[in-house]
Amino acid sequence: MRFDLEATDGAARAGVLHLPHGAVETPVFMPVGTQASVKALSQEDLRTIGAAIILGNAYHLYLRPGTDTLEAAGGIHGFMNWDRPVLTDSGGFQVFSLKGNTKITKDGVTFQSHLDGSRHLFTPERAVDIQISIGADIMMCFDECTDYPVPWEDAAASMAMTVDWAIRCKARWEEREAGRQALFGIVQGSVYEDLRLTCAAALVEMGFPGYAIGGVSVGESKEEMFEAVSWVAPMLPREKPRYLMGVGTPEDLLSGIALGIDMFDCVLPTRNARNGSLFTSEGRVNIKNARFARDFGPLDAACGCPVCAVYSRAYLHHLFRAGEILSLRLNTLHNLFFMLHLAAGAREAIRAGRFDAFRGTFLQRYANV
Repeated sequence: MRFDLEATDGAARAGVLHLPHGAVETPVFMPVGTQASVKALSQEDLRTIGAAIILGNAYHLYLRPGTDTLEAAGGIHGFMNWDRPVLTDSGGFQVFSLKGNTKITKDGVTFQSHLDGSRHLFTPERAVDIQISIGADIMMCFDECTDYPVPWEDAAASMAMTVDWAIRCKARWEEREAGRQALFGIVQGSVYEDLRLTCAAALVEMGFPGYAIGGVSVGESKEEMFEAVSWVAPMLPREKPRYLMGVGTPEDLLSGIALGIDMFDCVLPTRNARNGSLFTSEGRVNIKNARFARDFGPLDAACGCPVCAVYSRAYLHHLFRAGEILSLRLNTLHNLFFMLHLAAGAREAIRAGRFDAFRGTFLQRYANV
């Protein structure tokens, strides 16, 4: 992996991330394909709308289809016929979300499968091994994500464990000589500045190829979330990529870019799409509303996606109300195109030295509805 930082505008950055399966321009939004599939879309759809990199999840792919199947297929790229980069989350957040069925010790996490109730142990070493088998271009360290709110003492213990696990993940990665697969460290520490800074400093000293900020968007306010980002981002090496995990509304994407973040992912754009909540340049539209039943204009006249070019709001309203499967696909296509295009617009604005104006104009229009 190589990261070329090409332009800055204040703290905002534009660059190119060179990976085994292709180059990724940053800032970038990464669609989430948890189980080797972005819900409702084919890989051809993703290529059509310009997705440069997608996510998979080690926890889910380990359980199904299993690493033996993925290895036999030549990794996730061969398995799902995707020739562009893939990033995998180590499964730490999924373990967090299954707290009632897990046991966490310094050695790792024992959890109960949500599929069949079987019990499994994830250690930092096992998380790296699984991601190597999956064949992701970028792998994440195994970390512990805390609840919100959480007492300082508990957050401190969790952060210390995350640092210890990062040491073990990096040692395993180096032992396996997984040079073609980059490993990112994850900064934890909840909403406590001292813990975030301690964790970031420890990870930077270890020298990872890239860094992520995790444990955000778990119940804290937007102000607390971006305060944590503002503490951490300046501490991370200028020449390495920065990834804000699980954050992906249009306004949050721009806020993160303004603070120096390069990479984003979130299930929200696709989940919202399946529930009829669609992003437009003039704000969110709830396509199920009756007022769209005879609205024969495009969803967003300023959008160049394959949906807005062909279909009306009335038709999208009809599909959703009728429960047609096509509704899921078209809505998802639009929302993901919107996020990808927004990131591309931010890149162009940074290179032109006008990011603040771009962000201000977008937010002014987006808040009007």
